[in-house]
Amino acid sequence: MKTIVYALTLLIGLSSCQLENRKELEKLKEEIKMKKEIAHRNKANSIAFLKALENKNVGAVLDLFAKNGEHINPYASGLFPDGAKGHSEIRTYWEPVFPNFERMEFPIDEIYAMEDVSKVYIKFKGKIELKNNAGWYENDYYAIFKFNEEGKITEYVEIFNPIVAARGFGLIDKIK
Repeated sequence: MKTIVYALTLLIGLSSCQLENRKELEKLKEEIKMKKEIAHRNKANSIAFLKALENKNVGAVLDLFAKNGEHINPYASGLFPDGAKGHSEIRTYWEPVFPNFERMEFPIDEIYAMEDVSKVYIKFKGKIELKNNAGWYENDYYAIFKFNEEGKITEYVEIFNPIVAARGFGLIDKIK
């Protein structure tokens, strides 16, 4: 009789463990699903940023940034602004850029949501047609986007080759 009671107690304990494991598994599945949704949204917003640039739409650019969002150019080299913080500065950064070009294209080579799904990495090309049939400026870009919980950009770090940029715009002698 003791053996039967012990066996039943063991089975009940195992069933309880299995139930807890199932609950934990369901919780993990839900967390993974949520992270995938956030990663997908943030990747879509990163692509929307590049599309807003292609469309020369400063309003769409601003809509993607958090109010205190920041655009950082770590390799500006004294030729270009180091970046901008907040909507007003971001507007001031981008508004004068758009009229200088006929067309801008930013085809994406790679895009990844990172392990921390609030961050997205993109490798893309910049293909910019200069005004007055002056040719094309092309450069390779690497960007890291950081997003808040609402999917707004809190930080955009743009990495490009400043030597290529300086040559493209006739500024090679201005590099600091």
